[in-house]
Amino acid sequence: MSCRWGTELWDQFDNLEKHTHWGIEFVEKYTKFVKERSEIEISYAKQIRNLSKKYQPKKNSREEDEYKYTSCRAFLMTLNELNDYAGQHEVMAEDLTTHIICELTRYIQELKAERKSHFHDGHRAQQHIENSWKQLESSKRRFERDCKEADRAQQYFDKIDADINVTKADVEKARQQAQMKHQVAEDSKNEYLTFLQKFNKEQNAHYHTLIPHIFQKLQEMEEKRIERVGESMKTYAEVDRKVLPIVGKCLDGMTKAAESIEPKMDTKHVVESYKSGFEPPGDVEVEDYSLSMRRTVSESSYLNSQGETKPSRSNSRGKLWPFIKRNKGSGPEDCSHLPPEQRRKKLQAKINDINKEIQKEMDQRDALSTMKDVYIKNPHMGDANSVDPRLEEICQNTDKLQLDARKYEAWLVEVETRLAEKSDKHRPPSGLYNSQTTTPVNNNCAHVNRESPDGSYTEDHSTEHHLKSRSTDFDDDFDYEDPLPTIGTCKSLYPFEGQNEGTISMTEGELLYVIEEDKGDGWTRVRRNEDEEGYVPTSYIKVFFDTNAKGAMTYI
Repeated sequence: MSCRWGTELWDQFDNLEKHTHWGIEFVEKYTKFVKERSEIEISYAKQIRNLSKKYQPKKNSREEDEYKYTSCRAFLMTLNELNDYAGQHEVMAEDLTTHIICELTRYIQELKAERKSHFHDGHRAQQHIENSWKQLESSKRRFERDCKEADRAQQYFDKIDADINVTKADVEKARQQAQMKHQVAEDSKNEYLTFLQKFNKEQNAHYHTLIPHIFQKLQEMEEKRIERVGESMKTYAEVDRKVLPIVGKCLDGMTKAAESIEPKMDTKHVVESYKSGFEPPGDVEVEDYSLSMRRTVSESSYLNSQGETKPSRSNSRGKLWPFIKRNKGSGPEDCSHLPPEQRRKKLQAKINDINKEIQKEMDQRDALSTMKDVYIKNPHMGDANSVDPRLEEICQNTDKLQLDARKYEAWLVEVETRLAEKSDKHRPPSGLYNSQTTTPVNNNCAHVNRESPDGSYTEDHSTEHHLKSRSTDFDDDFDYEDPLPTIGTCKSLYPFEGQNEGTISMTEGELLYVIEEDKGDGWTRVRRNEDEEGYVPTSYIKVFFDTNAKGAMTYI
């Protein structure tokens, strides 16, 4: 469809001026829309990044341990993909700003300048034709006035010429005046005709040449503006489409992360994380109430292993007996506070970390040695002696780390030996605490074979009679109205399961209160809390007697 503003809108100068002004405002409106979209993308990307950062595992935190599970690693991969996803929205915002907002802002300034130039030419042409019209009107009015004056002069002459009383001189004067007025009227007519011809020529040029040319420029400007907006809208879509492949890869990465989850692997990690290496509790022994001695529930029963059943005491007063809580933090350096299996894993991890540190130190040593050789060969590059202090420091660090590694390796061999003994179902020799023993065993020299690898203790049947013979004494002691005062504390060197009456179970590294020292039979009486006390092998504990103990007892 072909149309020309210059010919079809020749008389719509003011409306075209308004329309082109609206067109520029529309471009500004669209530019503002894209700008706000860009700001939304930046804000969205920022929120997505903050969300990803919020749920990232903190360094040196407990959360890091969770990422050994495939589901947690999949979640971490999803967070990383989400971070890349946010980056694509930042790319969109940058492209919108560069390819649309900046371009249209610059184009709007050019468009305003071009429009102003065209309408300046149009206003000047309009002013010129108006001035020409005014000149034509002025000459026409002057011609009309001169014609009327010529008619009046002619009428006056005719009147004077007919009057017989008027002198000949007056008639001649009137005749000359009439002739002059006719000449003036004729000149005005010629001038009017000249201006009329000029105006028609200029008007024809104005409406058929000047204005069509200006309006054609405005039409081209307007069509270019519309085309430019269309290109920007296409770019707007392409900016979004451009990031779709990468966004798709991010989503594919999230899907791949989800597919990498292995439930069986995670459940296996649970076993590796929490396996203690202890044996399950033994059978519950028969409680023979026909005997006069007071019986307690077997220490190896399932309920006691869960901490759900405690021996009832007639003198329980509901008081809280003061006891030392085991540290739930890092624990001893040898990790003896952990179950065997967990201790083995912890020690192995420490050894691996130390070996990595040793390797780093050795790498630094090699690098410094190379640097020293270069300095020796090229003294102008540096002083070779300046490297020696650092080399000496690295050697000291390496020696210390190697000592630590050997220390942890010794502990690892110890725990692996116990685990191996467990698998072979070894039993500890019972003679270490035989009831016939009359000399106390050295607390600090207890052999590892006194217990089974999982810490369970199996008493020799030859000691059963001795323990039963003392059970009456146990019951009598437990029936005191007031509990015995503490005379010190002890730390268990090995796990012990009190499967006979009058004994008390303990775990390796547990802290207990001593209420009666070994009387030469190889047994020490200890208390865990107000409701739990009994005998444990003296060779299984390290005793710390309180020389200032007066038998006083405090409560929490």
